[in-house]
Amino acid sequence: MIHEDHHHHHEECHCHEHEHEHGHEHECCLHEHEHGHEHHHHHEEEEGHGRLIKIIVAAVLLAAAVVIEKKTDWATWQYLLLFLVPYLVVGWDTLKEAAEGLLHGEALSEDFLMSVATLGALGIGFMPGAETQFPEAVFVMLFFQVGEMFEEIAEGRSRKSIAHLMDIRPDSAHVERGGKLETVKPEEVTPGEVILVQPGEKVPMDGIVLEGNSSLDTVALTGESVPRSVHEGDEILSGCVNLSGVVRVKTTKAFGESTVAKILDLVENAAESKSRSESFITRFAKVYTPIVVALAVLVAVVPSLITGEWATWIYRGLLFLVVSCPCALVISVPLTFFGGLGGASRKGILIKGSNLMDQLAKLHTVVFDKTGTLTEGVFKVTAVHPEVIDQTELLHLAAHVERHSTHPIAMALRNAYPNEADDCTVEGIEETAGHGIIATVNGKKVAVGNSKLMDKLGAAWHPCHHEGTIVHVAIDGEYAGHIVISDKIKGDAAEGIQALKTAGVTRTVMLTGDQESVAMAVAAKLGVDEFHAGLLPADKVAQVERLLPEGTLAFVGDGINDAPVLTRADVGIAMGALGSDAAIEAADVVLMDDKPSKIAQAVQIARRTLRIARENIWFAIGVKVAVLVLATLGLATMWMAVFADVGVTVLAVLNALRALKA
Repeated sequence: MIHEDHHHHHEECHCHEHEHEHGHEHECCLHEHEHGHEHHHHHEEEEGHGRLIKIIVAAVLLAAAVVIEKKTDWATWQYLLLFLVPYLVVGWDTLKEAAEGLLHGEALSEDFLMSVATLGALGIGFMPGAETQFPEAVFVMLFFQVGEMFEEIAEGRSRKSIAHLMDIRPDSAHVERGGKLETVKPEEVTPGEVILVQPGEKVPMDGIVLEGNSSLDTVALTGESVPRSVHEGDEILSGCVNLSGVVRVKTTKAFGESTVAKILDLVENAAESKSRSESFITRFAKVYTPIVVALAVLVAVVPSLITGEWATWIYRGLLFLVVSCPCALVISVPLTFFGGLGGASRKGILIKGSNLMDQLAKLHTVVFDKTGTLTEGVFKVTAVHPEVIDQTELLHLAAHVERHSTHPIAMALRNAYPNEADDCTVEGIEETAGHGIIATVNGKKVAVGNSKLMDKLGAAWHPCHHEGTIVHVAIDGEYAGHIVISDKIKGDAAEGIQALKTAGVTRTVMLTGDQESVAMAVAAKLGVDEFHAGLLPADKVAQVERLLPEGTLAFVGDGINDAPVLTRADVGIAMGALGSDAAIEAADVVLMDDKPSKIAQAVQIARRTLRIARENIWFAIGVKVAVLVLATLGLATMWMAVFADVGVTVLAVLNALRALKA
């Protein structure tokens, strides 16, 4: 019933956010949106149009047949032929599906139930003492097709929103081979080859920029509208749209291993991992349908044997069949989840399966990794406290000594004092791991490092009241002051944690490998319930194991070292993790941008989706039970039976569509 053939080969414009630089606001490449869906949806649309035409033709023929029946006095078989025309126009496909189902041993599909009920209703008129039910039989089939059409439209809409997300799929790559540019399919490029990406094109695979500067449109992968800039030496990820300059890229991964392929894969498989409510429906249908068919047979046979009124009771049995068809549930519930997943993905939240909706809706504990998740993971100089020289001089010396180090702290120092083109001579650089660096700058011996290095040199350092990493500087063994470097807390981290509490999450926990004092300051600013500092990756797993028994637990992390914890948690949420493959693989939910506030949003989407699914289940079962009781008592007509089936389905599908507007 729910066809799992997602279409995602359209071409809209999309991209991916990885670097932490913000460019200017930009126009999204609208021109690409126009011709996106046309060629792929042709056959679907034709099918849809075909169905609509059949429904209209059959409706007109049915109306004509009813008029003729009123005005004439023919034999029963002549009326049967008259009504068979609209019946076959609209019902041929259903009958065919039912017959195919029987051949494959799937006797109890809704196509089969509908065919039996309508053929039965057509046949009843030939029984002694029975009223003819020809118009009803045709109407049941007609309305069933209307319901199917609604379902297809609805499903098409939720498909499109997911397909829209999937428009990140690049169509071709321009490779430099033998001094010439060749345009090939992305699958044909091997890692290590050099590709050229023109402005307005999607980046076909992950790589490193060899030359060129440009800005990238990240809206497709992240929901973030601000473009990201890339320069020579930067990593560039597939699925971005290159906005401004031509870039030459050395590819680092094959297309199948690239970011885009991984995301496409995630979304394709998401719909397959069914949620508990969804599998409940599959189980329900397996038990429910045989019982209903058996009951319908009993309703038709037992009273008939007692009263001899075969026509009346067979008609009631057929009504019973029409009403009991479970398609409202079978269609609307998976559709609700599908819509929820689609709505979330439009917000840049990729949920890998509808079963995770259940988990997200009842989160009890959310555990955060600090660096890169709640904080930017980018170190900056936040304070300079000189003792004997001025601030600029202190920074200047520290930046020179750290000139060649790759450590994030060294980079922070260099960024704070970028002007290196002066006449300093730096010699004899020696680095002590875990302590710092000593070098000779213009004949003075400058040491830059932590308190251990100062103790070793005998420099009289003193602590700082600022939170962060303290870098001490000594000149010729005499203490010259210190520089404070800290990691910036993300703008929406505090509000994200508050939003989780509002959404009913019981505890928030922060884990970090950082030192106690830094962790304490961050925890206080963010308002998390508890924090644990100085942890190694294995300790993080232990902390998660300790908290798991208390209730559904989500772990939010961003790095490769978080993969084991992401797997261990009930829900692993990877943040901005499109750069770290290990985290994407291990996570259940991928937040396309780095915003902690998206987690509460995901919880709300999940709760809403489940609520809509429940409404549909109760509504459908309620109406059906009511009409089944009426049908057995002989108070229901074929029209009511049709409403109980198709009408309920249409309403449930329309309700399911609300899940899309996440």
